[in-house]
This record gives sequence, C-alpha cells and structure tokens, in this order.
Amino acid sequence: MDRLRAMELFLSVSRTESFTETARIFGLSATSVSRAISDLEDLLKARLLIRSTRQVALTEAGHEYARNVEGVLWTIKEVETSVSAISAAPAGHLRVHTRTMFGLGVLTPLLAEFRQIYPDISVELLMGEKKVDLRREKVDIDFRIAPPAEAGLKRRMLFLSERHLVASPDYLRTAPPLESPWQLSDHATLAYLLPGGGFAWRFRRGDGAFDEVQITPRHVSNSGMALLELARLGEGIALLDDYTVAADLERGTLVRLLPEQRVSNTTFEEGMYATIVDTPVVPAKIRVFLDFVAGRVSGTERRFSVFSRPAAEAAPQA
Repeated sequence: MDRLRAMELFLSVSRTESFTETARIFGLSATSVSRAISDLEDLLKARLLIRSTRQVALTEAGHEYARNVEGVLWTIKEVETSVSAISAAPAGHLRVHTRTMFGLGVLTPLLAEFRQIYPDISVELLMGEKKVDLRREKVDIDFRIAPPAEAGLKRRMLFLSERHLVASPDYLRTAPPLESPWQLSDHATLAYLLPGGGFAWRFRRGDGAFDEVQITPRHVSNSGMALLELARLGEGIALLDDYTVAADLERGTLVRLLPEQRVSNTTFEEGMYATIVDTPVVPAKIRVFLDFVAGRVSGTERRFSVFSRPAAEAAPQA
C-alpha cells in the first residue's frame, strides 16, 4: 500500500464527502479509492469513515486523523518545495521589511552589491516602524530591533546595540551643562513617539536597576531619521541607536552626552534581529540574503562602517 497516497485520498474524501469526486480528482476508479482507504483503516486498526449508499461521514477517529494528516501533508509539501529551491540557483522575488533607520542607512547601501552577486533575486524593500505579520503580508524577512514573540517565527541576531544621547555642537554652545540625567529638565529634548503616551528615558545603574527621568520634549516624531536631522540642526538632545549616530560622532556634527551612562527609552537588550517564518528548510533566496547582510553588519563594530556610507564605500574590498 502507498501510505502517503492513501493519506491524500482519505483527506480528499473527508473534504468532498465523496469517493466518486475524489476518484475524479486523482484519475482513479471509486473502487480503487475505497480499497486504499480500507487498507489504511486496517493499518491503523481504526474505522475512519462511515459509508452508506447516500453519503460518507467521518467517525470521531476520522476527524482526528484528518486534522493531523492535513498538517503532515502540508509539511511534506513545504519540505519538497524548499529542497527544490535549494538545489537550484537562488532566484525569485524577495520581500523585505525593515525599520526605517536600518533600511536607509544599512540595507539600501548594500542592495547594489547584493544584486551584482545574485542578479536573479529581486528585492522589494519596505520600511516602517511597526512589525509586520509575515504570513498575512507575505513578507520573507522582517528586520526588527527586538526578538520576535509570536509563535511560528524564528530569528537571527545580527548584533546588539546601545542608545546614545546626542546633540550638536551649536546646541551645546548655548545650553546649560549636562552632568546628570536629572538635569535634562533644563534642556530641549527630541523624543521618539511610543505607544501609550508619556515620555521618559531610563538610565541603568551599576546594580542593574534604573532611574526613569520624565522629559517634556520640544519635538516628537515616530521617525528616527527626523530626530537625527533635528539633532543635527541644533534643536535639542536626541536618544538614538549607536550605529545611526556613529558617523556623525566621528565627523563631529554630533556630540555624545553622559557617555558613562547606559540609557534607553524601552529596554537595554535591543539590537537588530532578522525574523522569518519557521519552516523545515529556509528557501535559498532568504538564506543567501541573510548570510550576505550578516557578513557585513554582524558583530560589535562592523555595522558602524556601513551606516550612512555610499554603497561603493560600504562594499568590502577585494
């Protein structure tokens, strides 16, 4: 008995409630379909179907078996599709979602080099501050600043990062000194808009606890790029990821404040995580893109050399 074929035939009969319709779908006789399912019942030592001259109905065991068989057959199909994709040259359409700052500063400069290596993969790059539903929105990879909490997803950590308080030299020339987090009330601040309202920056102490400092921002935005530009223009103090301000700190267009302090507006364990749907085998187009990006930004310092640099400069030298 071909057990896999028998499972497919049984699942079809459970859906159509008809041996005749299943026979038509598979190009078999109704007798062959009935015999295959009878053999399956003998193997399982359980009755799956109630047969009559007018209808076919599932037994309690049949309902349970149909539910499990559907998942088994789906998994087999996914494995076959993934293995076929791996055996072929990486190709196809890749739909990528990312946080705006990482997308503009890191991924965009790398896309031209990726296309030269994998010309048969086209990348659709979507940017936004909210995480996406990968299955519903048909996204292959979502680059997030926190690991995924949803079931059925898996992650690849590219790096952990910190956040820095920064301001422009022009702002600091006329602003009062800042030697303690509690002096922020004397300063103009630039805040990122988070759900729930209210604005506070957290400063971690040596014992692991943290002090929460409430701020009244001069400007608020849901775009890190807007806050970065406002800080460059001298509008106040911004709290931004280390890799987004590294080039400005090096050029001197921004100055880091309270460098001895760990500071965040959310948690202290964020970084960049590539999130994908958890499948038995990762499709080749996803695998090579993740390996490519990780090879250029993973680790402690490598991401700093990519952000805000032209693609030709960001590409590794041969």
